[in-house]
Amino acid sequence: MTRPALLWWGVGAILAAIALGSSLTAAGPDAPIAIDTGWNAVMVSIRSEFLVGLADVFNHVGGGWIATYLIPLLIVAALLLVKRWQAAVFVAVTLLVSVGAVQLLKSLFGRARPVDMLVASDFGSFPSGHTANAATLAMLAVLLFPRLWVVLIAVFWTLAMALSRTALSVHWLTDTIGGMLVGAGVTLIVGSIMVAWAQSSPPLSETEVPR
Repeated sequence: MTRPALLWWGVGAILAAIALGSSLTAAGPDAPIAIDTGWNAVMVSIRSEFLVGLADVFNHVGGGWIATYLIPLLIVAALLLVKRWQAAVFVAVTLLVSVGAVQLLKSLFGRARPVDMLVASDFGSFPSGHTANAATLAMLAVLLFPRLWVVLIAVFWTLAMALSRTALSVHWLTDTIGGMLVGAGVTLIVGSIMVAWAQSSPPLSETEVPR
């Protein structure tokens, strides 16, 4: 994908997330739409001990210190070990910007969460931070390692995280869609900047090596 394509797809995804959040909260932060209440009812009806337990695993892996610190540090360290320092910078910057964008939109829209959620969570239902983080990692993986099996795992991981958030009734369905848009959009925008940086950086052989 070319740099302009990365940029415009990324901007489009962010604008779509903002438009979605605006439409969802136009009638007030405590007024969920029919598709959200319907999906939440389905999730409640199919709850089982296994499903809730699995969703709780995703809850811990996709948020808190594991998602915020451990996973990013492991990925950055692995990329530095194989001397892909630009990729390491790409991952670190993208994850930071993604978190910032999610918190900004949460504050902007202030959407209320479902009243029957099974786990404690922070302020703001839209967009889903767990899903945004999953989508960010998924898009990073696809851009850095463009392979079919990577794409399939990335899609599965993002959808599984989104499903787990609604299974716990900690988010509405549309919150997870917003999270996907934010995570993918931020990654594509930062990716376009990284491509421009890489194109403007001279090869190592052309740089002056201090003696």
